[in-house]
Amino acid sequence: MKPVKAVVFDLYGTLYDVHSVARQCSGFYPGRGLEISAMWRQKQLEYTWLRTLMGQYLSFEAATEDALVFTCRQLKLALDDKTRATLCDAYLHLQPHPEVPAALSALQRCGLPLAILSNGSVHSIDSVVGNSGLRHHFAELISVDSVRLFKPHTKVYELAETRLGLHRSDILFVSSNAWDAAGARHFGFPVCWINRAGNSFDELGVQPDMTATSMDALPGLVDRQAGAA
Repeated sequence: MKPVKAVVFDLYGTLYDVHSVARQCSGFYPGRGLEISAMWRQKQLEYTWLRTLMGQYLSFEAATEDALVFTCRQLKLALDDKTRATLCDAYLHLQPHPEVPAALSALQRCGLPLAILSNGSVHSIDSVVGNSGLRHHFAELISVDSVRLFKPHTKVYELAETRLGLHRSDILFVSSNAWDAAGARHFGFPVCWINRAGNSFDELGVQPDMTATSMDALPGLVDRQAGAA
């Protein structure tokens, strides 16, 4: 890998813990929080992929709400309008993974612009990042709204090139989602996969350029890459 000129992050799961909503879920459904959160997230992802394949785009918030409705129906849990609104709002207040604020600060000291490229809508990205107090770290918050497609569609990754004014080979893409990391690598980004859970990488014909168990390692990896050039 040559030295990169910018770092672009996935939002959900990479910077922010999607399962931080489990606490709110447990408040409404005691003892079921993690079960609900896991199914909710899986259906949310499936709905974004299916909507893209069907050519039927809808906002990330709508896909998230649909996934919650399915999850509660599948688990035989009653879901009234107030509970649905409260839990969907929790997705706008996700907590960053513990190491993320310090890692972002360290990366900024490397002098690289940082950006987010997310399946989230403009509203959802602004809300999550703003509510966590991390907005000042990012030069760009890039939503799929403008192309009305979800990752891993090629046109989504192209948005980072356009907004940053850089070639894909100059942009390090960071994701904890193996399917997203694979999509980005197929597109031509150098990729760092944040593998917090110790999972195997998906068999999709590519491998990440770098793998780390947390964001803590990323500033050092970027520094070493620059020093080796």
